[in-house]
Amino acid sequence: MNPFRFKNRVPQHAPELARELLGCGHVVRGFGATPGAIPRSGELGTSGQGEPVVSIDRFVPDVLVAYDALSPAAARAARCASKLNVPLFLVEEALPDRGRRLKRVVRWLGERLWGSYVRRRASRVIALDAAARAQAEEEGFDPERIHVLPGGVDLGHYRPNLTSPLPTQHGIRGRILLHLGRIDHDRGLEVLVEAFAHTVGRREGWTLVLAGTGPAAHHLRAQASRLGIGARLCWLRTPREEELPGLLAASTLLVCPSLAEDVSGWRVRRALACGLPVLAGRGSRSEEFVEHDGCGLLIDEQDVAAWEEALTIATGSPERRRRWGLAARERAEERYAWPTIAKYFEALMLGELRQTGPDQEPTDPAIRPIT
Repeated sequence: MNPFRFKNRVPQHAPELARELLGCGHVVRGFGATPGAIPRSGELGTSGQGEPVVSIDRFVPDVLVAYDALSPAAARAARCASKLNVPLFLVEEALPDRGRRLKRVVRWLGERLWGSYVRRRASRVIALDAAARAQAEEEGFDPERIHVLPGGVDLGHYRPNLTSPLPTQHGIRGRILLHLGRIDHDRGLEVLVEAFAHTVGRREGWTLVLAGTGPAAHHLRAQASRLGIGARLCWLRTPREEELPGLLAASTLLVCPSLAEDVSGWRVRRALACGLPVLAGRGSRSEEFVEHDGCGLLIDEQDVAAWEEALTIATGSPERRRRWGLAARERAEERYAWPTIAKYFEALMLGELRQTGPDQEPTDPAIRPIT
């Protein structure tokens, strides 16, 4: 089978999926990505600069895969799928693009200029979480053709018992409550800082680490100083990709108080792979990845009392955290390993090629949708 894929805004999904499909014996080519970003196989010639030159017609793909259902790439893929008479798979991540005018304009244009055409031509929509499914339904895609299949995690790269130089470099000792992501005003961080101050924030041995940047940083510093825990709050720049596995594995708990729709679950999946328990708000996009009291806690309300209770429970029992960490890694291995994700993706593509009904699912119990 020859999958053909277009540029995407979920940068790790395409190369990891391509790598797994290549390992299964498929021929994969990437179009629209930077050279080398997506693994390729069976190239047909090279340019003067050594870059592969492969036309769509020469490649003759069996399946087209494009990212972001209303993007120009999706429109191009729909035209190619129609011309070549092959199935079109769209991969959708829910990104409301809050405050990003250009992306809102592109989405608006996509809906009006080619949205209806892409909807008619799409064979399947692969939603990366429940929010992405809801977005695809709002965009008018047939719910029967939408499948929730999260992105995977490289379990060899993200694993327990790694170390990180970052805590030592910043003078952090003891246990770490890690928040990873943008420091914004609507992400529940004020609640988290206050709950931390009322629980373990005044004790030695616990540090709240905020790894990221954003407009709320100055306000949170002032709040921490007012509450008398300025020394227990540590600020890190946004970690580089190669720094993330060690930082996650070296932390004690990942805290995700945000209920904002633009906070996706990739951090949570990677944390689980590192054996890191997660405290997340119930109703957030992180909720579907966390089993309550299985690999962390889901907090019912985004208020100080609820987070105080959660922090007290989570920080008060090393044995509970150990159990959560083991279950987190097990959950990642069962649900988010790239070979598992790729097998289900492959089964959907093969099923479409065999012209099976949209409701038919793979029968292998190890290859199942995550809903």
